[in-house]
Amino acid sequence: MKPSGNTILITGGTSGIGLGLALRFHKAGNKVVIAGRRQELLQQICKDHPGVDAIELDVSDAASVVRVSAFIADRYPKLNVLINNAGIMPTEDVMDPLSLEKAEKTVATNLLGTIRTTYAFLPQLVKQADASIINVSSSLAFVPFPIAITYSATKAAIHSFTDSLRVQLQDTSVAVIELAPPSVQTELFGGGKDEHAMPLEDFLDETLSLLHHERTPYEIVVEQAKFLRTAEATGNYKSALDMLSHWRASS
Repeated sequence: MKPSGNTILITGGTSGIGLGLALRFHKAGNKVVIAGRRQELLQQICKDHPGVDAIELDVSDAASVVRVSAFIADRYPKLNVLINNAGIMPTEDVMDPLSLEKAEKTVATNLLGTIRTTYAFLPQLVKQADASIINVSSSLAFVPFPIAITYSATKAAIHSFTDSLRVQLQDTSVAVIELAPPSVQTELFGGGKDEHAMPLEDFLDETLSLLHHERTPYEIVVEQAKFLRTAEATGNYKSALDMLSHWRASS
């Protein structure tokens, strides 16, 4: 992926990794459009960062995705990068019936949202000479976090979907990249207060260095995410799962 001159749409772009990437890409000379559900927050970000554009989008709503894809095609015909970043990470207890609603919302946002936006924007992306889809999964796609059971499952599904998508698009101009973050200090889980999580700016530095390498890798996995990413291959899966399971017992 070229470092500048792109037109980029980032879902879930109002906070955390999404907003961090948006501001870095904007500063590097790209046209950036952030998408999210909170209109007031979108407006405030645009006010604070002139040149960044925003659009209200709920990826869990099929009609919203179709409407926005038509608008983007008309307003930003040079769109060549889609970053599927929108996601939620609720904790669940399968013995609590109320957790089922959390699980359903997580699937609708994290997994169906990614699938919907991919289908919706692909017709525009394939027209570009140099296009990319970046799907944000998680290191928890490879070893689940039991207290966030459905979140982990959706991220594993996104990993699988991304691998297959790359194969289906191999004869097009669209590169398919998976970004698998570790725990990062954002609002997604714990309000960014986990001292063991990676500082956001450090994560962005390493991620962009990998993304803009001479040959962009299929997967972007920072050093702090590699233990979980490689746990099964290195024989560390059980110890990694035990470690993540202990969080529930001690919290």
